[in-house]
Amino acid sequence: MSRLFDHALRSASANHAELVRKYELYRTVVEFLAAVTFVAGSVFFFYPALVFAGTWLFLVGSILFAVRPTIRLLLELRLANLPVPAEFRPYGAPPVERDLSV
Repeated sequence: MSRLFDHALRSASANHAELVRKYELYRTVVEFLAAVTFVAGSVFFFYPALVFAGTWLFLVGSILFAVRPTIRLLLELRLANLPVPAEFRPYGAPPVERDLSV
Protein backbone atom coordinates (compact mmCIF):
# COMPACT_ATOMS: atom_id res chain seq x y z
CA MET A 1 0.00 0.00 0.00
CA SER A 2 3.02 2.29 0.09
CA ARG A 3 2.35 3.16 -3.53
CA LEU A 4 -0.91 4.95 -2.72
CA PHE A 5 -0.80 8.69 -3.39
CA ASP A 6 2.60 8.40 -5.09
CA HIS A 7 2.54 11.31 -7.53
CA ALA A 8 5.17 9.69 -9.75
CA LEU A 9 2.66 6.99 -10.72
CA ARG A 10 0.50 9.57 -12.50
CA SER A 11 2.96 9.67 -15.40
CA ALA A 12 4.71 6.31 -15.07
CA SER A 13 3.37 5.16 -18.44
CA ALA A 14 0.85 6.10 -21.10
CA ASN A 15 -1.70 3.83 -19.40
CA HIS A 16 -1.17 5.61 -16.09
CA ALA A 17 -1.56 9.05 -17.68
CA GLU A 18 -4.73 7.98 -19.53
CA LEU A 19 -6.24 6.58 -16.35
CA VAL A 20 -5.52 9.84 -14.52
CA ARG A 21 -7.11 11.82 -17.35
CA LYS A 22 -10.30 9.74 -17.22
CA TYR A 23 -10.66 9.92 -13.45
CA GLU A 24 -10.00 13.66 -13.43
CA LEU A 25 -12.79 14.05 -15.98
CA TYR A 26 -15.16 11.99 -13.80
CA ARG A 27 -14.24 14.02 -10.73
CA THR A 28 -14.75 17.32 -12.55
CA VAL A 29 -18.20 16.26 -13.77
CA VAL A 30 -19.19 15.25 -10.23
CA GLU A 31 -17.90 18.55 -8.80
CA PHE A 32 -19.82 20.52 -11.43
CA LEU A 33 -23.06 18.62 -10.74
CA ALA A 34 -22.61 19.12 -6.99
CA ALA A 35 -22.13 22.86 -7.47
CA VAL A 36 -25.17 23.13 -9.73
CA THR A 37 -27.38 21.30 -7.23
CA PHE A 38 -26.19 23.55 -4.40
CA VAL A 39 -26.81 26.73 -6.39
CA ALA A 40 -30.25 25.51 -7.47
CA GLY A 41 -31.04 24.51 -3.88
CA SER A 42 -30.00 27.95 -2.68
CA VAL A 43 -32.28 29.65 -5.21
CA PHE A 44 -35.15 27.36 -4.25
CA PHE A 45 -34.86 28.53 -0.64
CA PHE A 46 -35.99 32.02 -1.72
CA TYR A 47 -39.44 30.61 -2.52
CA PRO A 48 -41.40 29.01 0.32
CA ALA A 49 -43.14 26.60 -2.06
CA LEU A 50 -39.74 25.22 -3.22
CA VAL A 51 -38.03 24.78 0.18
CA PHE A 52 -38.71 21.02 0.23
CA ALA A 53 -37.20 20.58 -3.25
CA GLY A 54 -34.28 22.82 -2.26
CA THR A 55 -33.59 20.60 0.74
CA TRP A 56 -33.43 17.56 -1.55
CA LEU A 57 -31.07 19.39 -3.88
CA PHE A 58 -28.77 20.14 -0.94
CA LEU A 59 -28.82 16.46 -0.01
CA VAL A 60 -28.00 15.37 -3.57
CA GLY A 61 -25.21 17.97 -3.73
CA SER A 62 -23.78 16.72 -0.43
CA ILE A 63 -23.76 13.15 -1.70
CA LEU A 64 -22.02 14.28 -4.88
CA PHE A 65 -19.38 16.09 -2.82
CA ALA A 66 -18.85 12.81 -0.93
CA VAL A 67 -18.36 10.98 -4.24
CA ARG A 68 -15.41 13.25 -5.12
CA PRO A 69 -12.89 11.78 -2.63
CA THR A 70 -14.22 8.32 -3.45
CA ILE A 71 -13.24 8.85 -7.08
CA ARG A 72 -9.79 10.04 -5.95
CA LEU A 73 -9.30 6.95 -3.80
CA LEU A 74 -10.42 4.65 -6.62
CA LEU A 75 -7.93 6.35 -8.95
CA GLU A 76 -5.10 5.87 -6.47
CA LEU A 77 -5.97 2.21 -5.98
CA ARG A 78 -6.05 1.62 -9.74
CA LEU A 79 -2.72 3.45 -10.22
CA ALA A 80 -1.08 1.43 -7.45
CA ASN A 81 -2.16 -1.81 -9.13
CA LEU A 82 -1.02 -0.94 -12.66
CA PRO A 83 2.35 -2.40 -13.57
CA VAL A 84 5.14 0.13 -14.02
CA PRO A 85 7.26 -0.46 -17.16
CA ALA A 86 10.94 -1.26 -16.57
CA GLU A 87 12.12 2.04 -18.09
CA PHE A 88 10.25 3.97 -15.39
CA ARG A 89 11.55 1.98 -12.41
CA PRO A 90 14.59 3.21 -10.49
CA TYR A 91 17.85 1.65 -11.67
CA GLY A 92 18.14 -1.90 -10.40
CA ALA A 93 14.70 -1.98 -8.77
CA PRO A 94 12.87 -5.24 -9.36
CA PRO A 95 9.27 -5.27 -10.56
CA VAL A 96 6.74 -4.97 -7.76
CA GLU A 97 5.38 -8.40 -6.85
CA ARG A 98 1.74 -8.57 -5.91
CA ASP A 99 0.46 -11.13 -3.44
CA LEU A 100 -2.63 -12.54 -5.16
CA SER A 101 -3.47 -14.88 -2.27
CA VAL A 102 -5.13 -12.10 -0.26
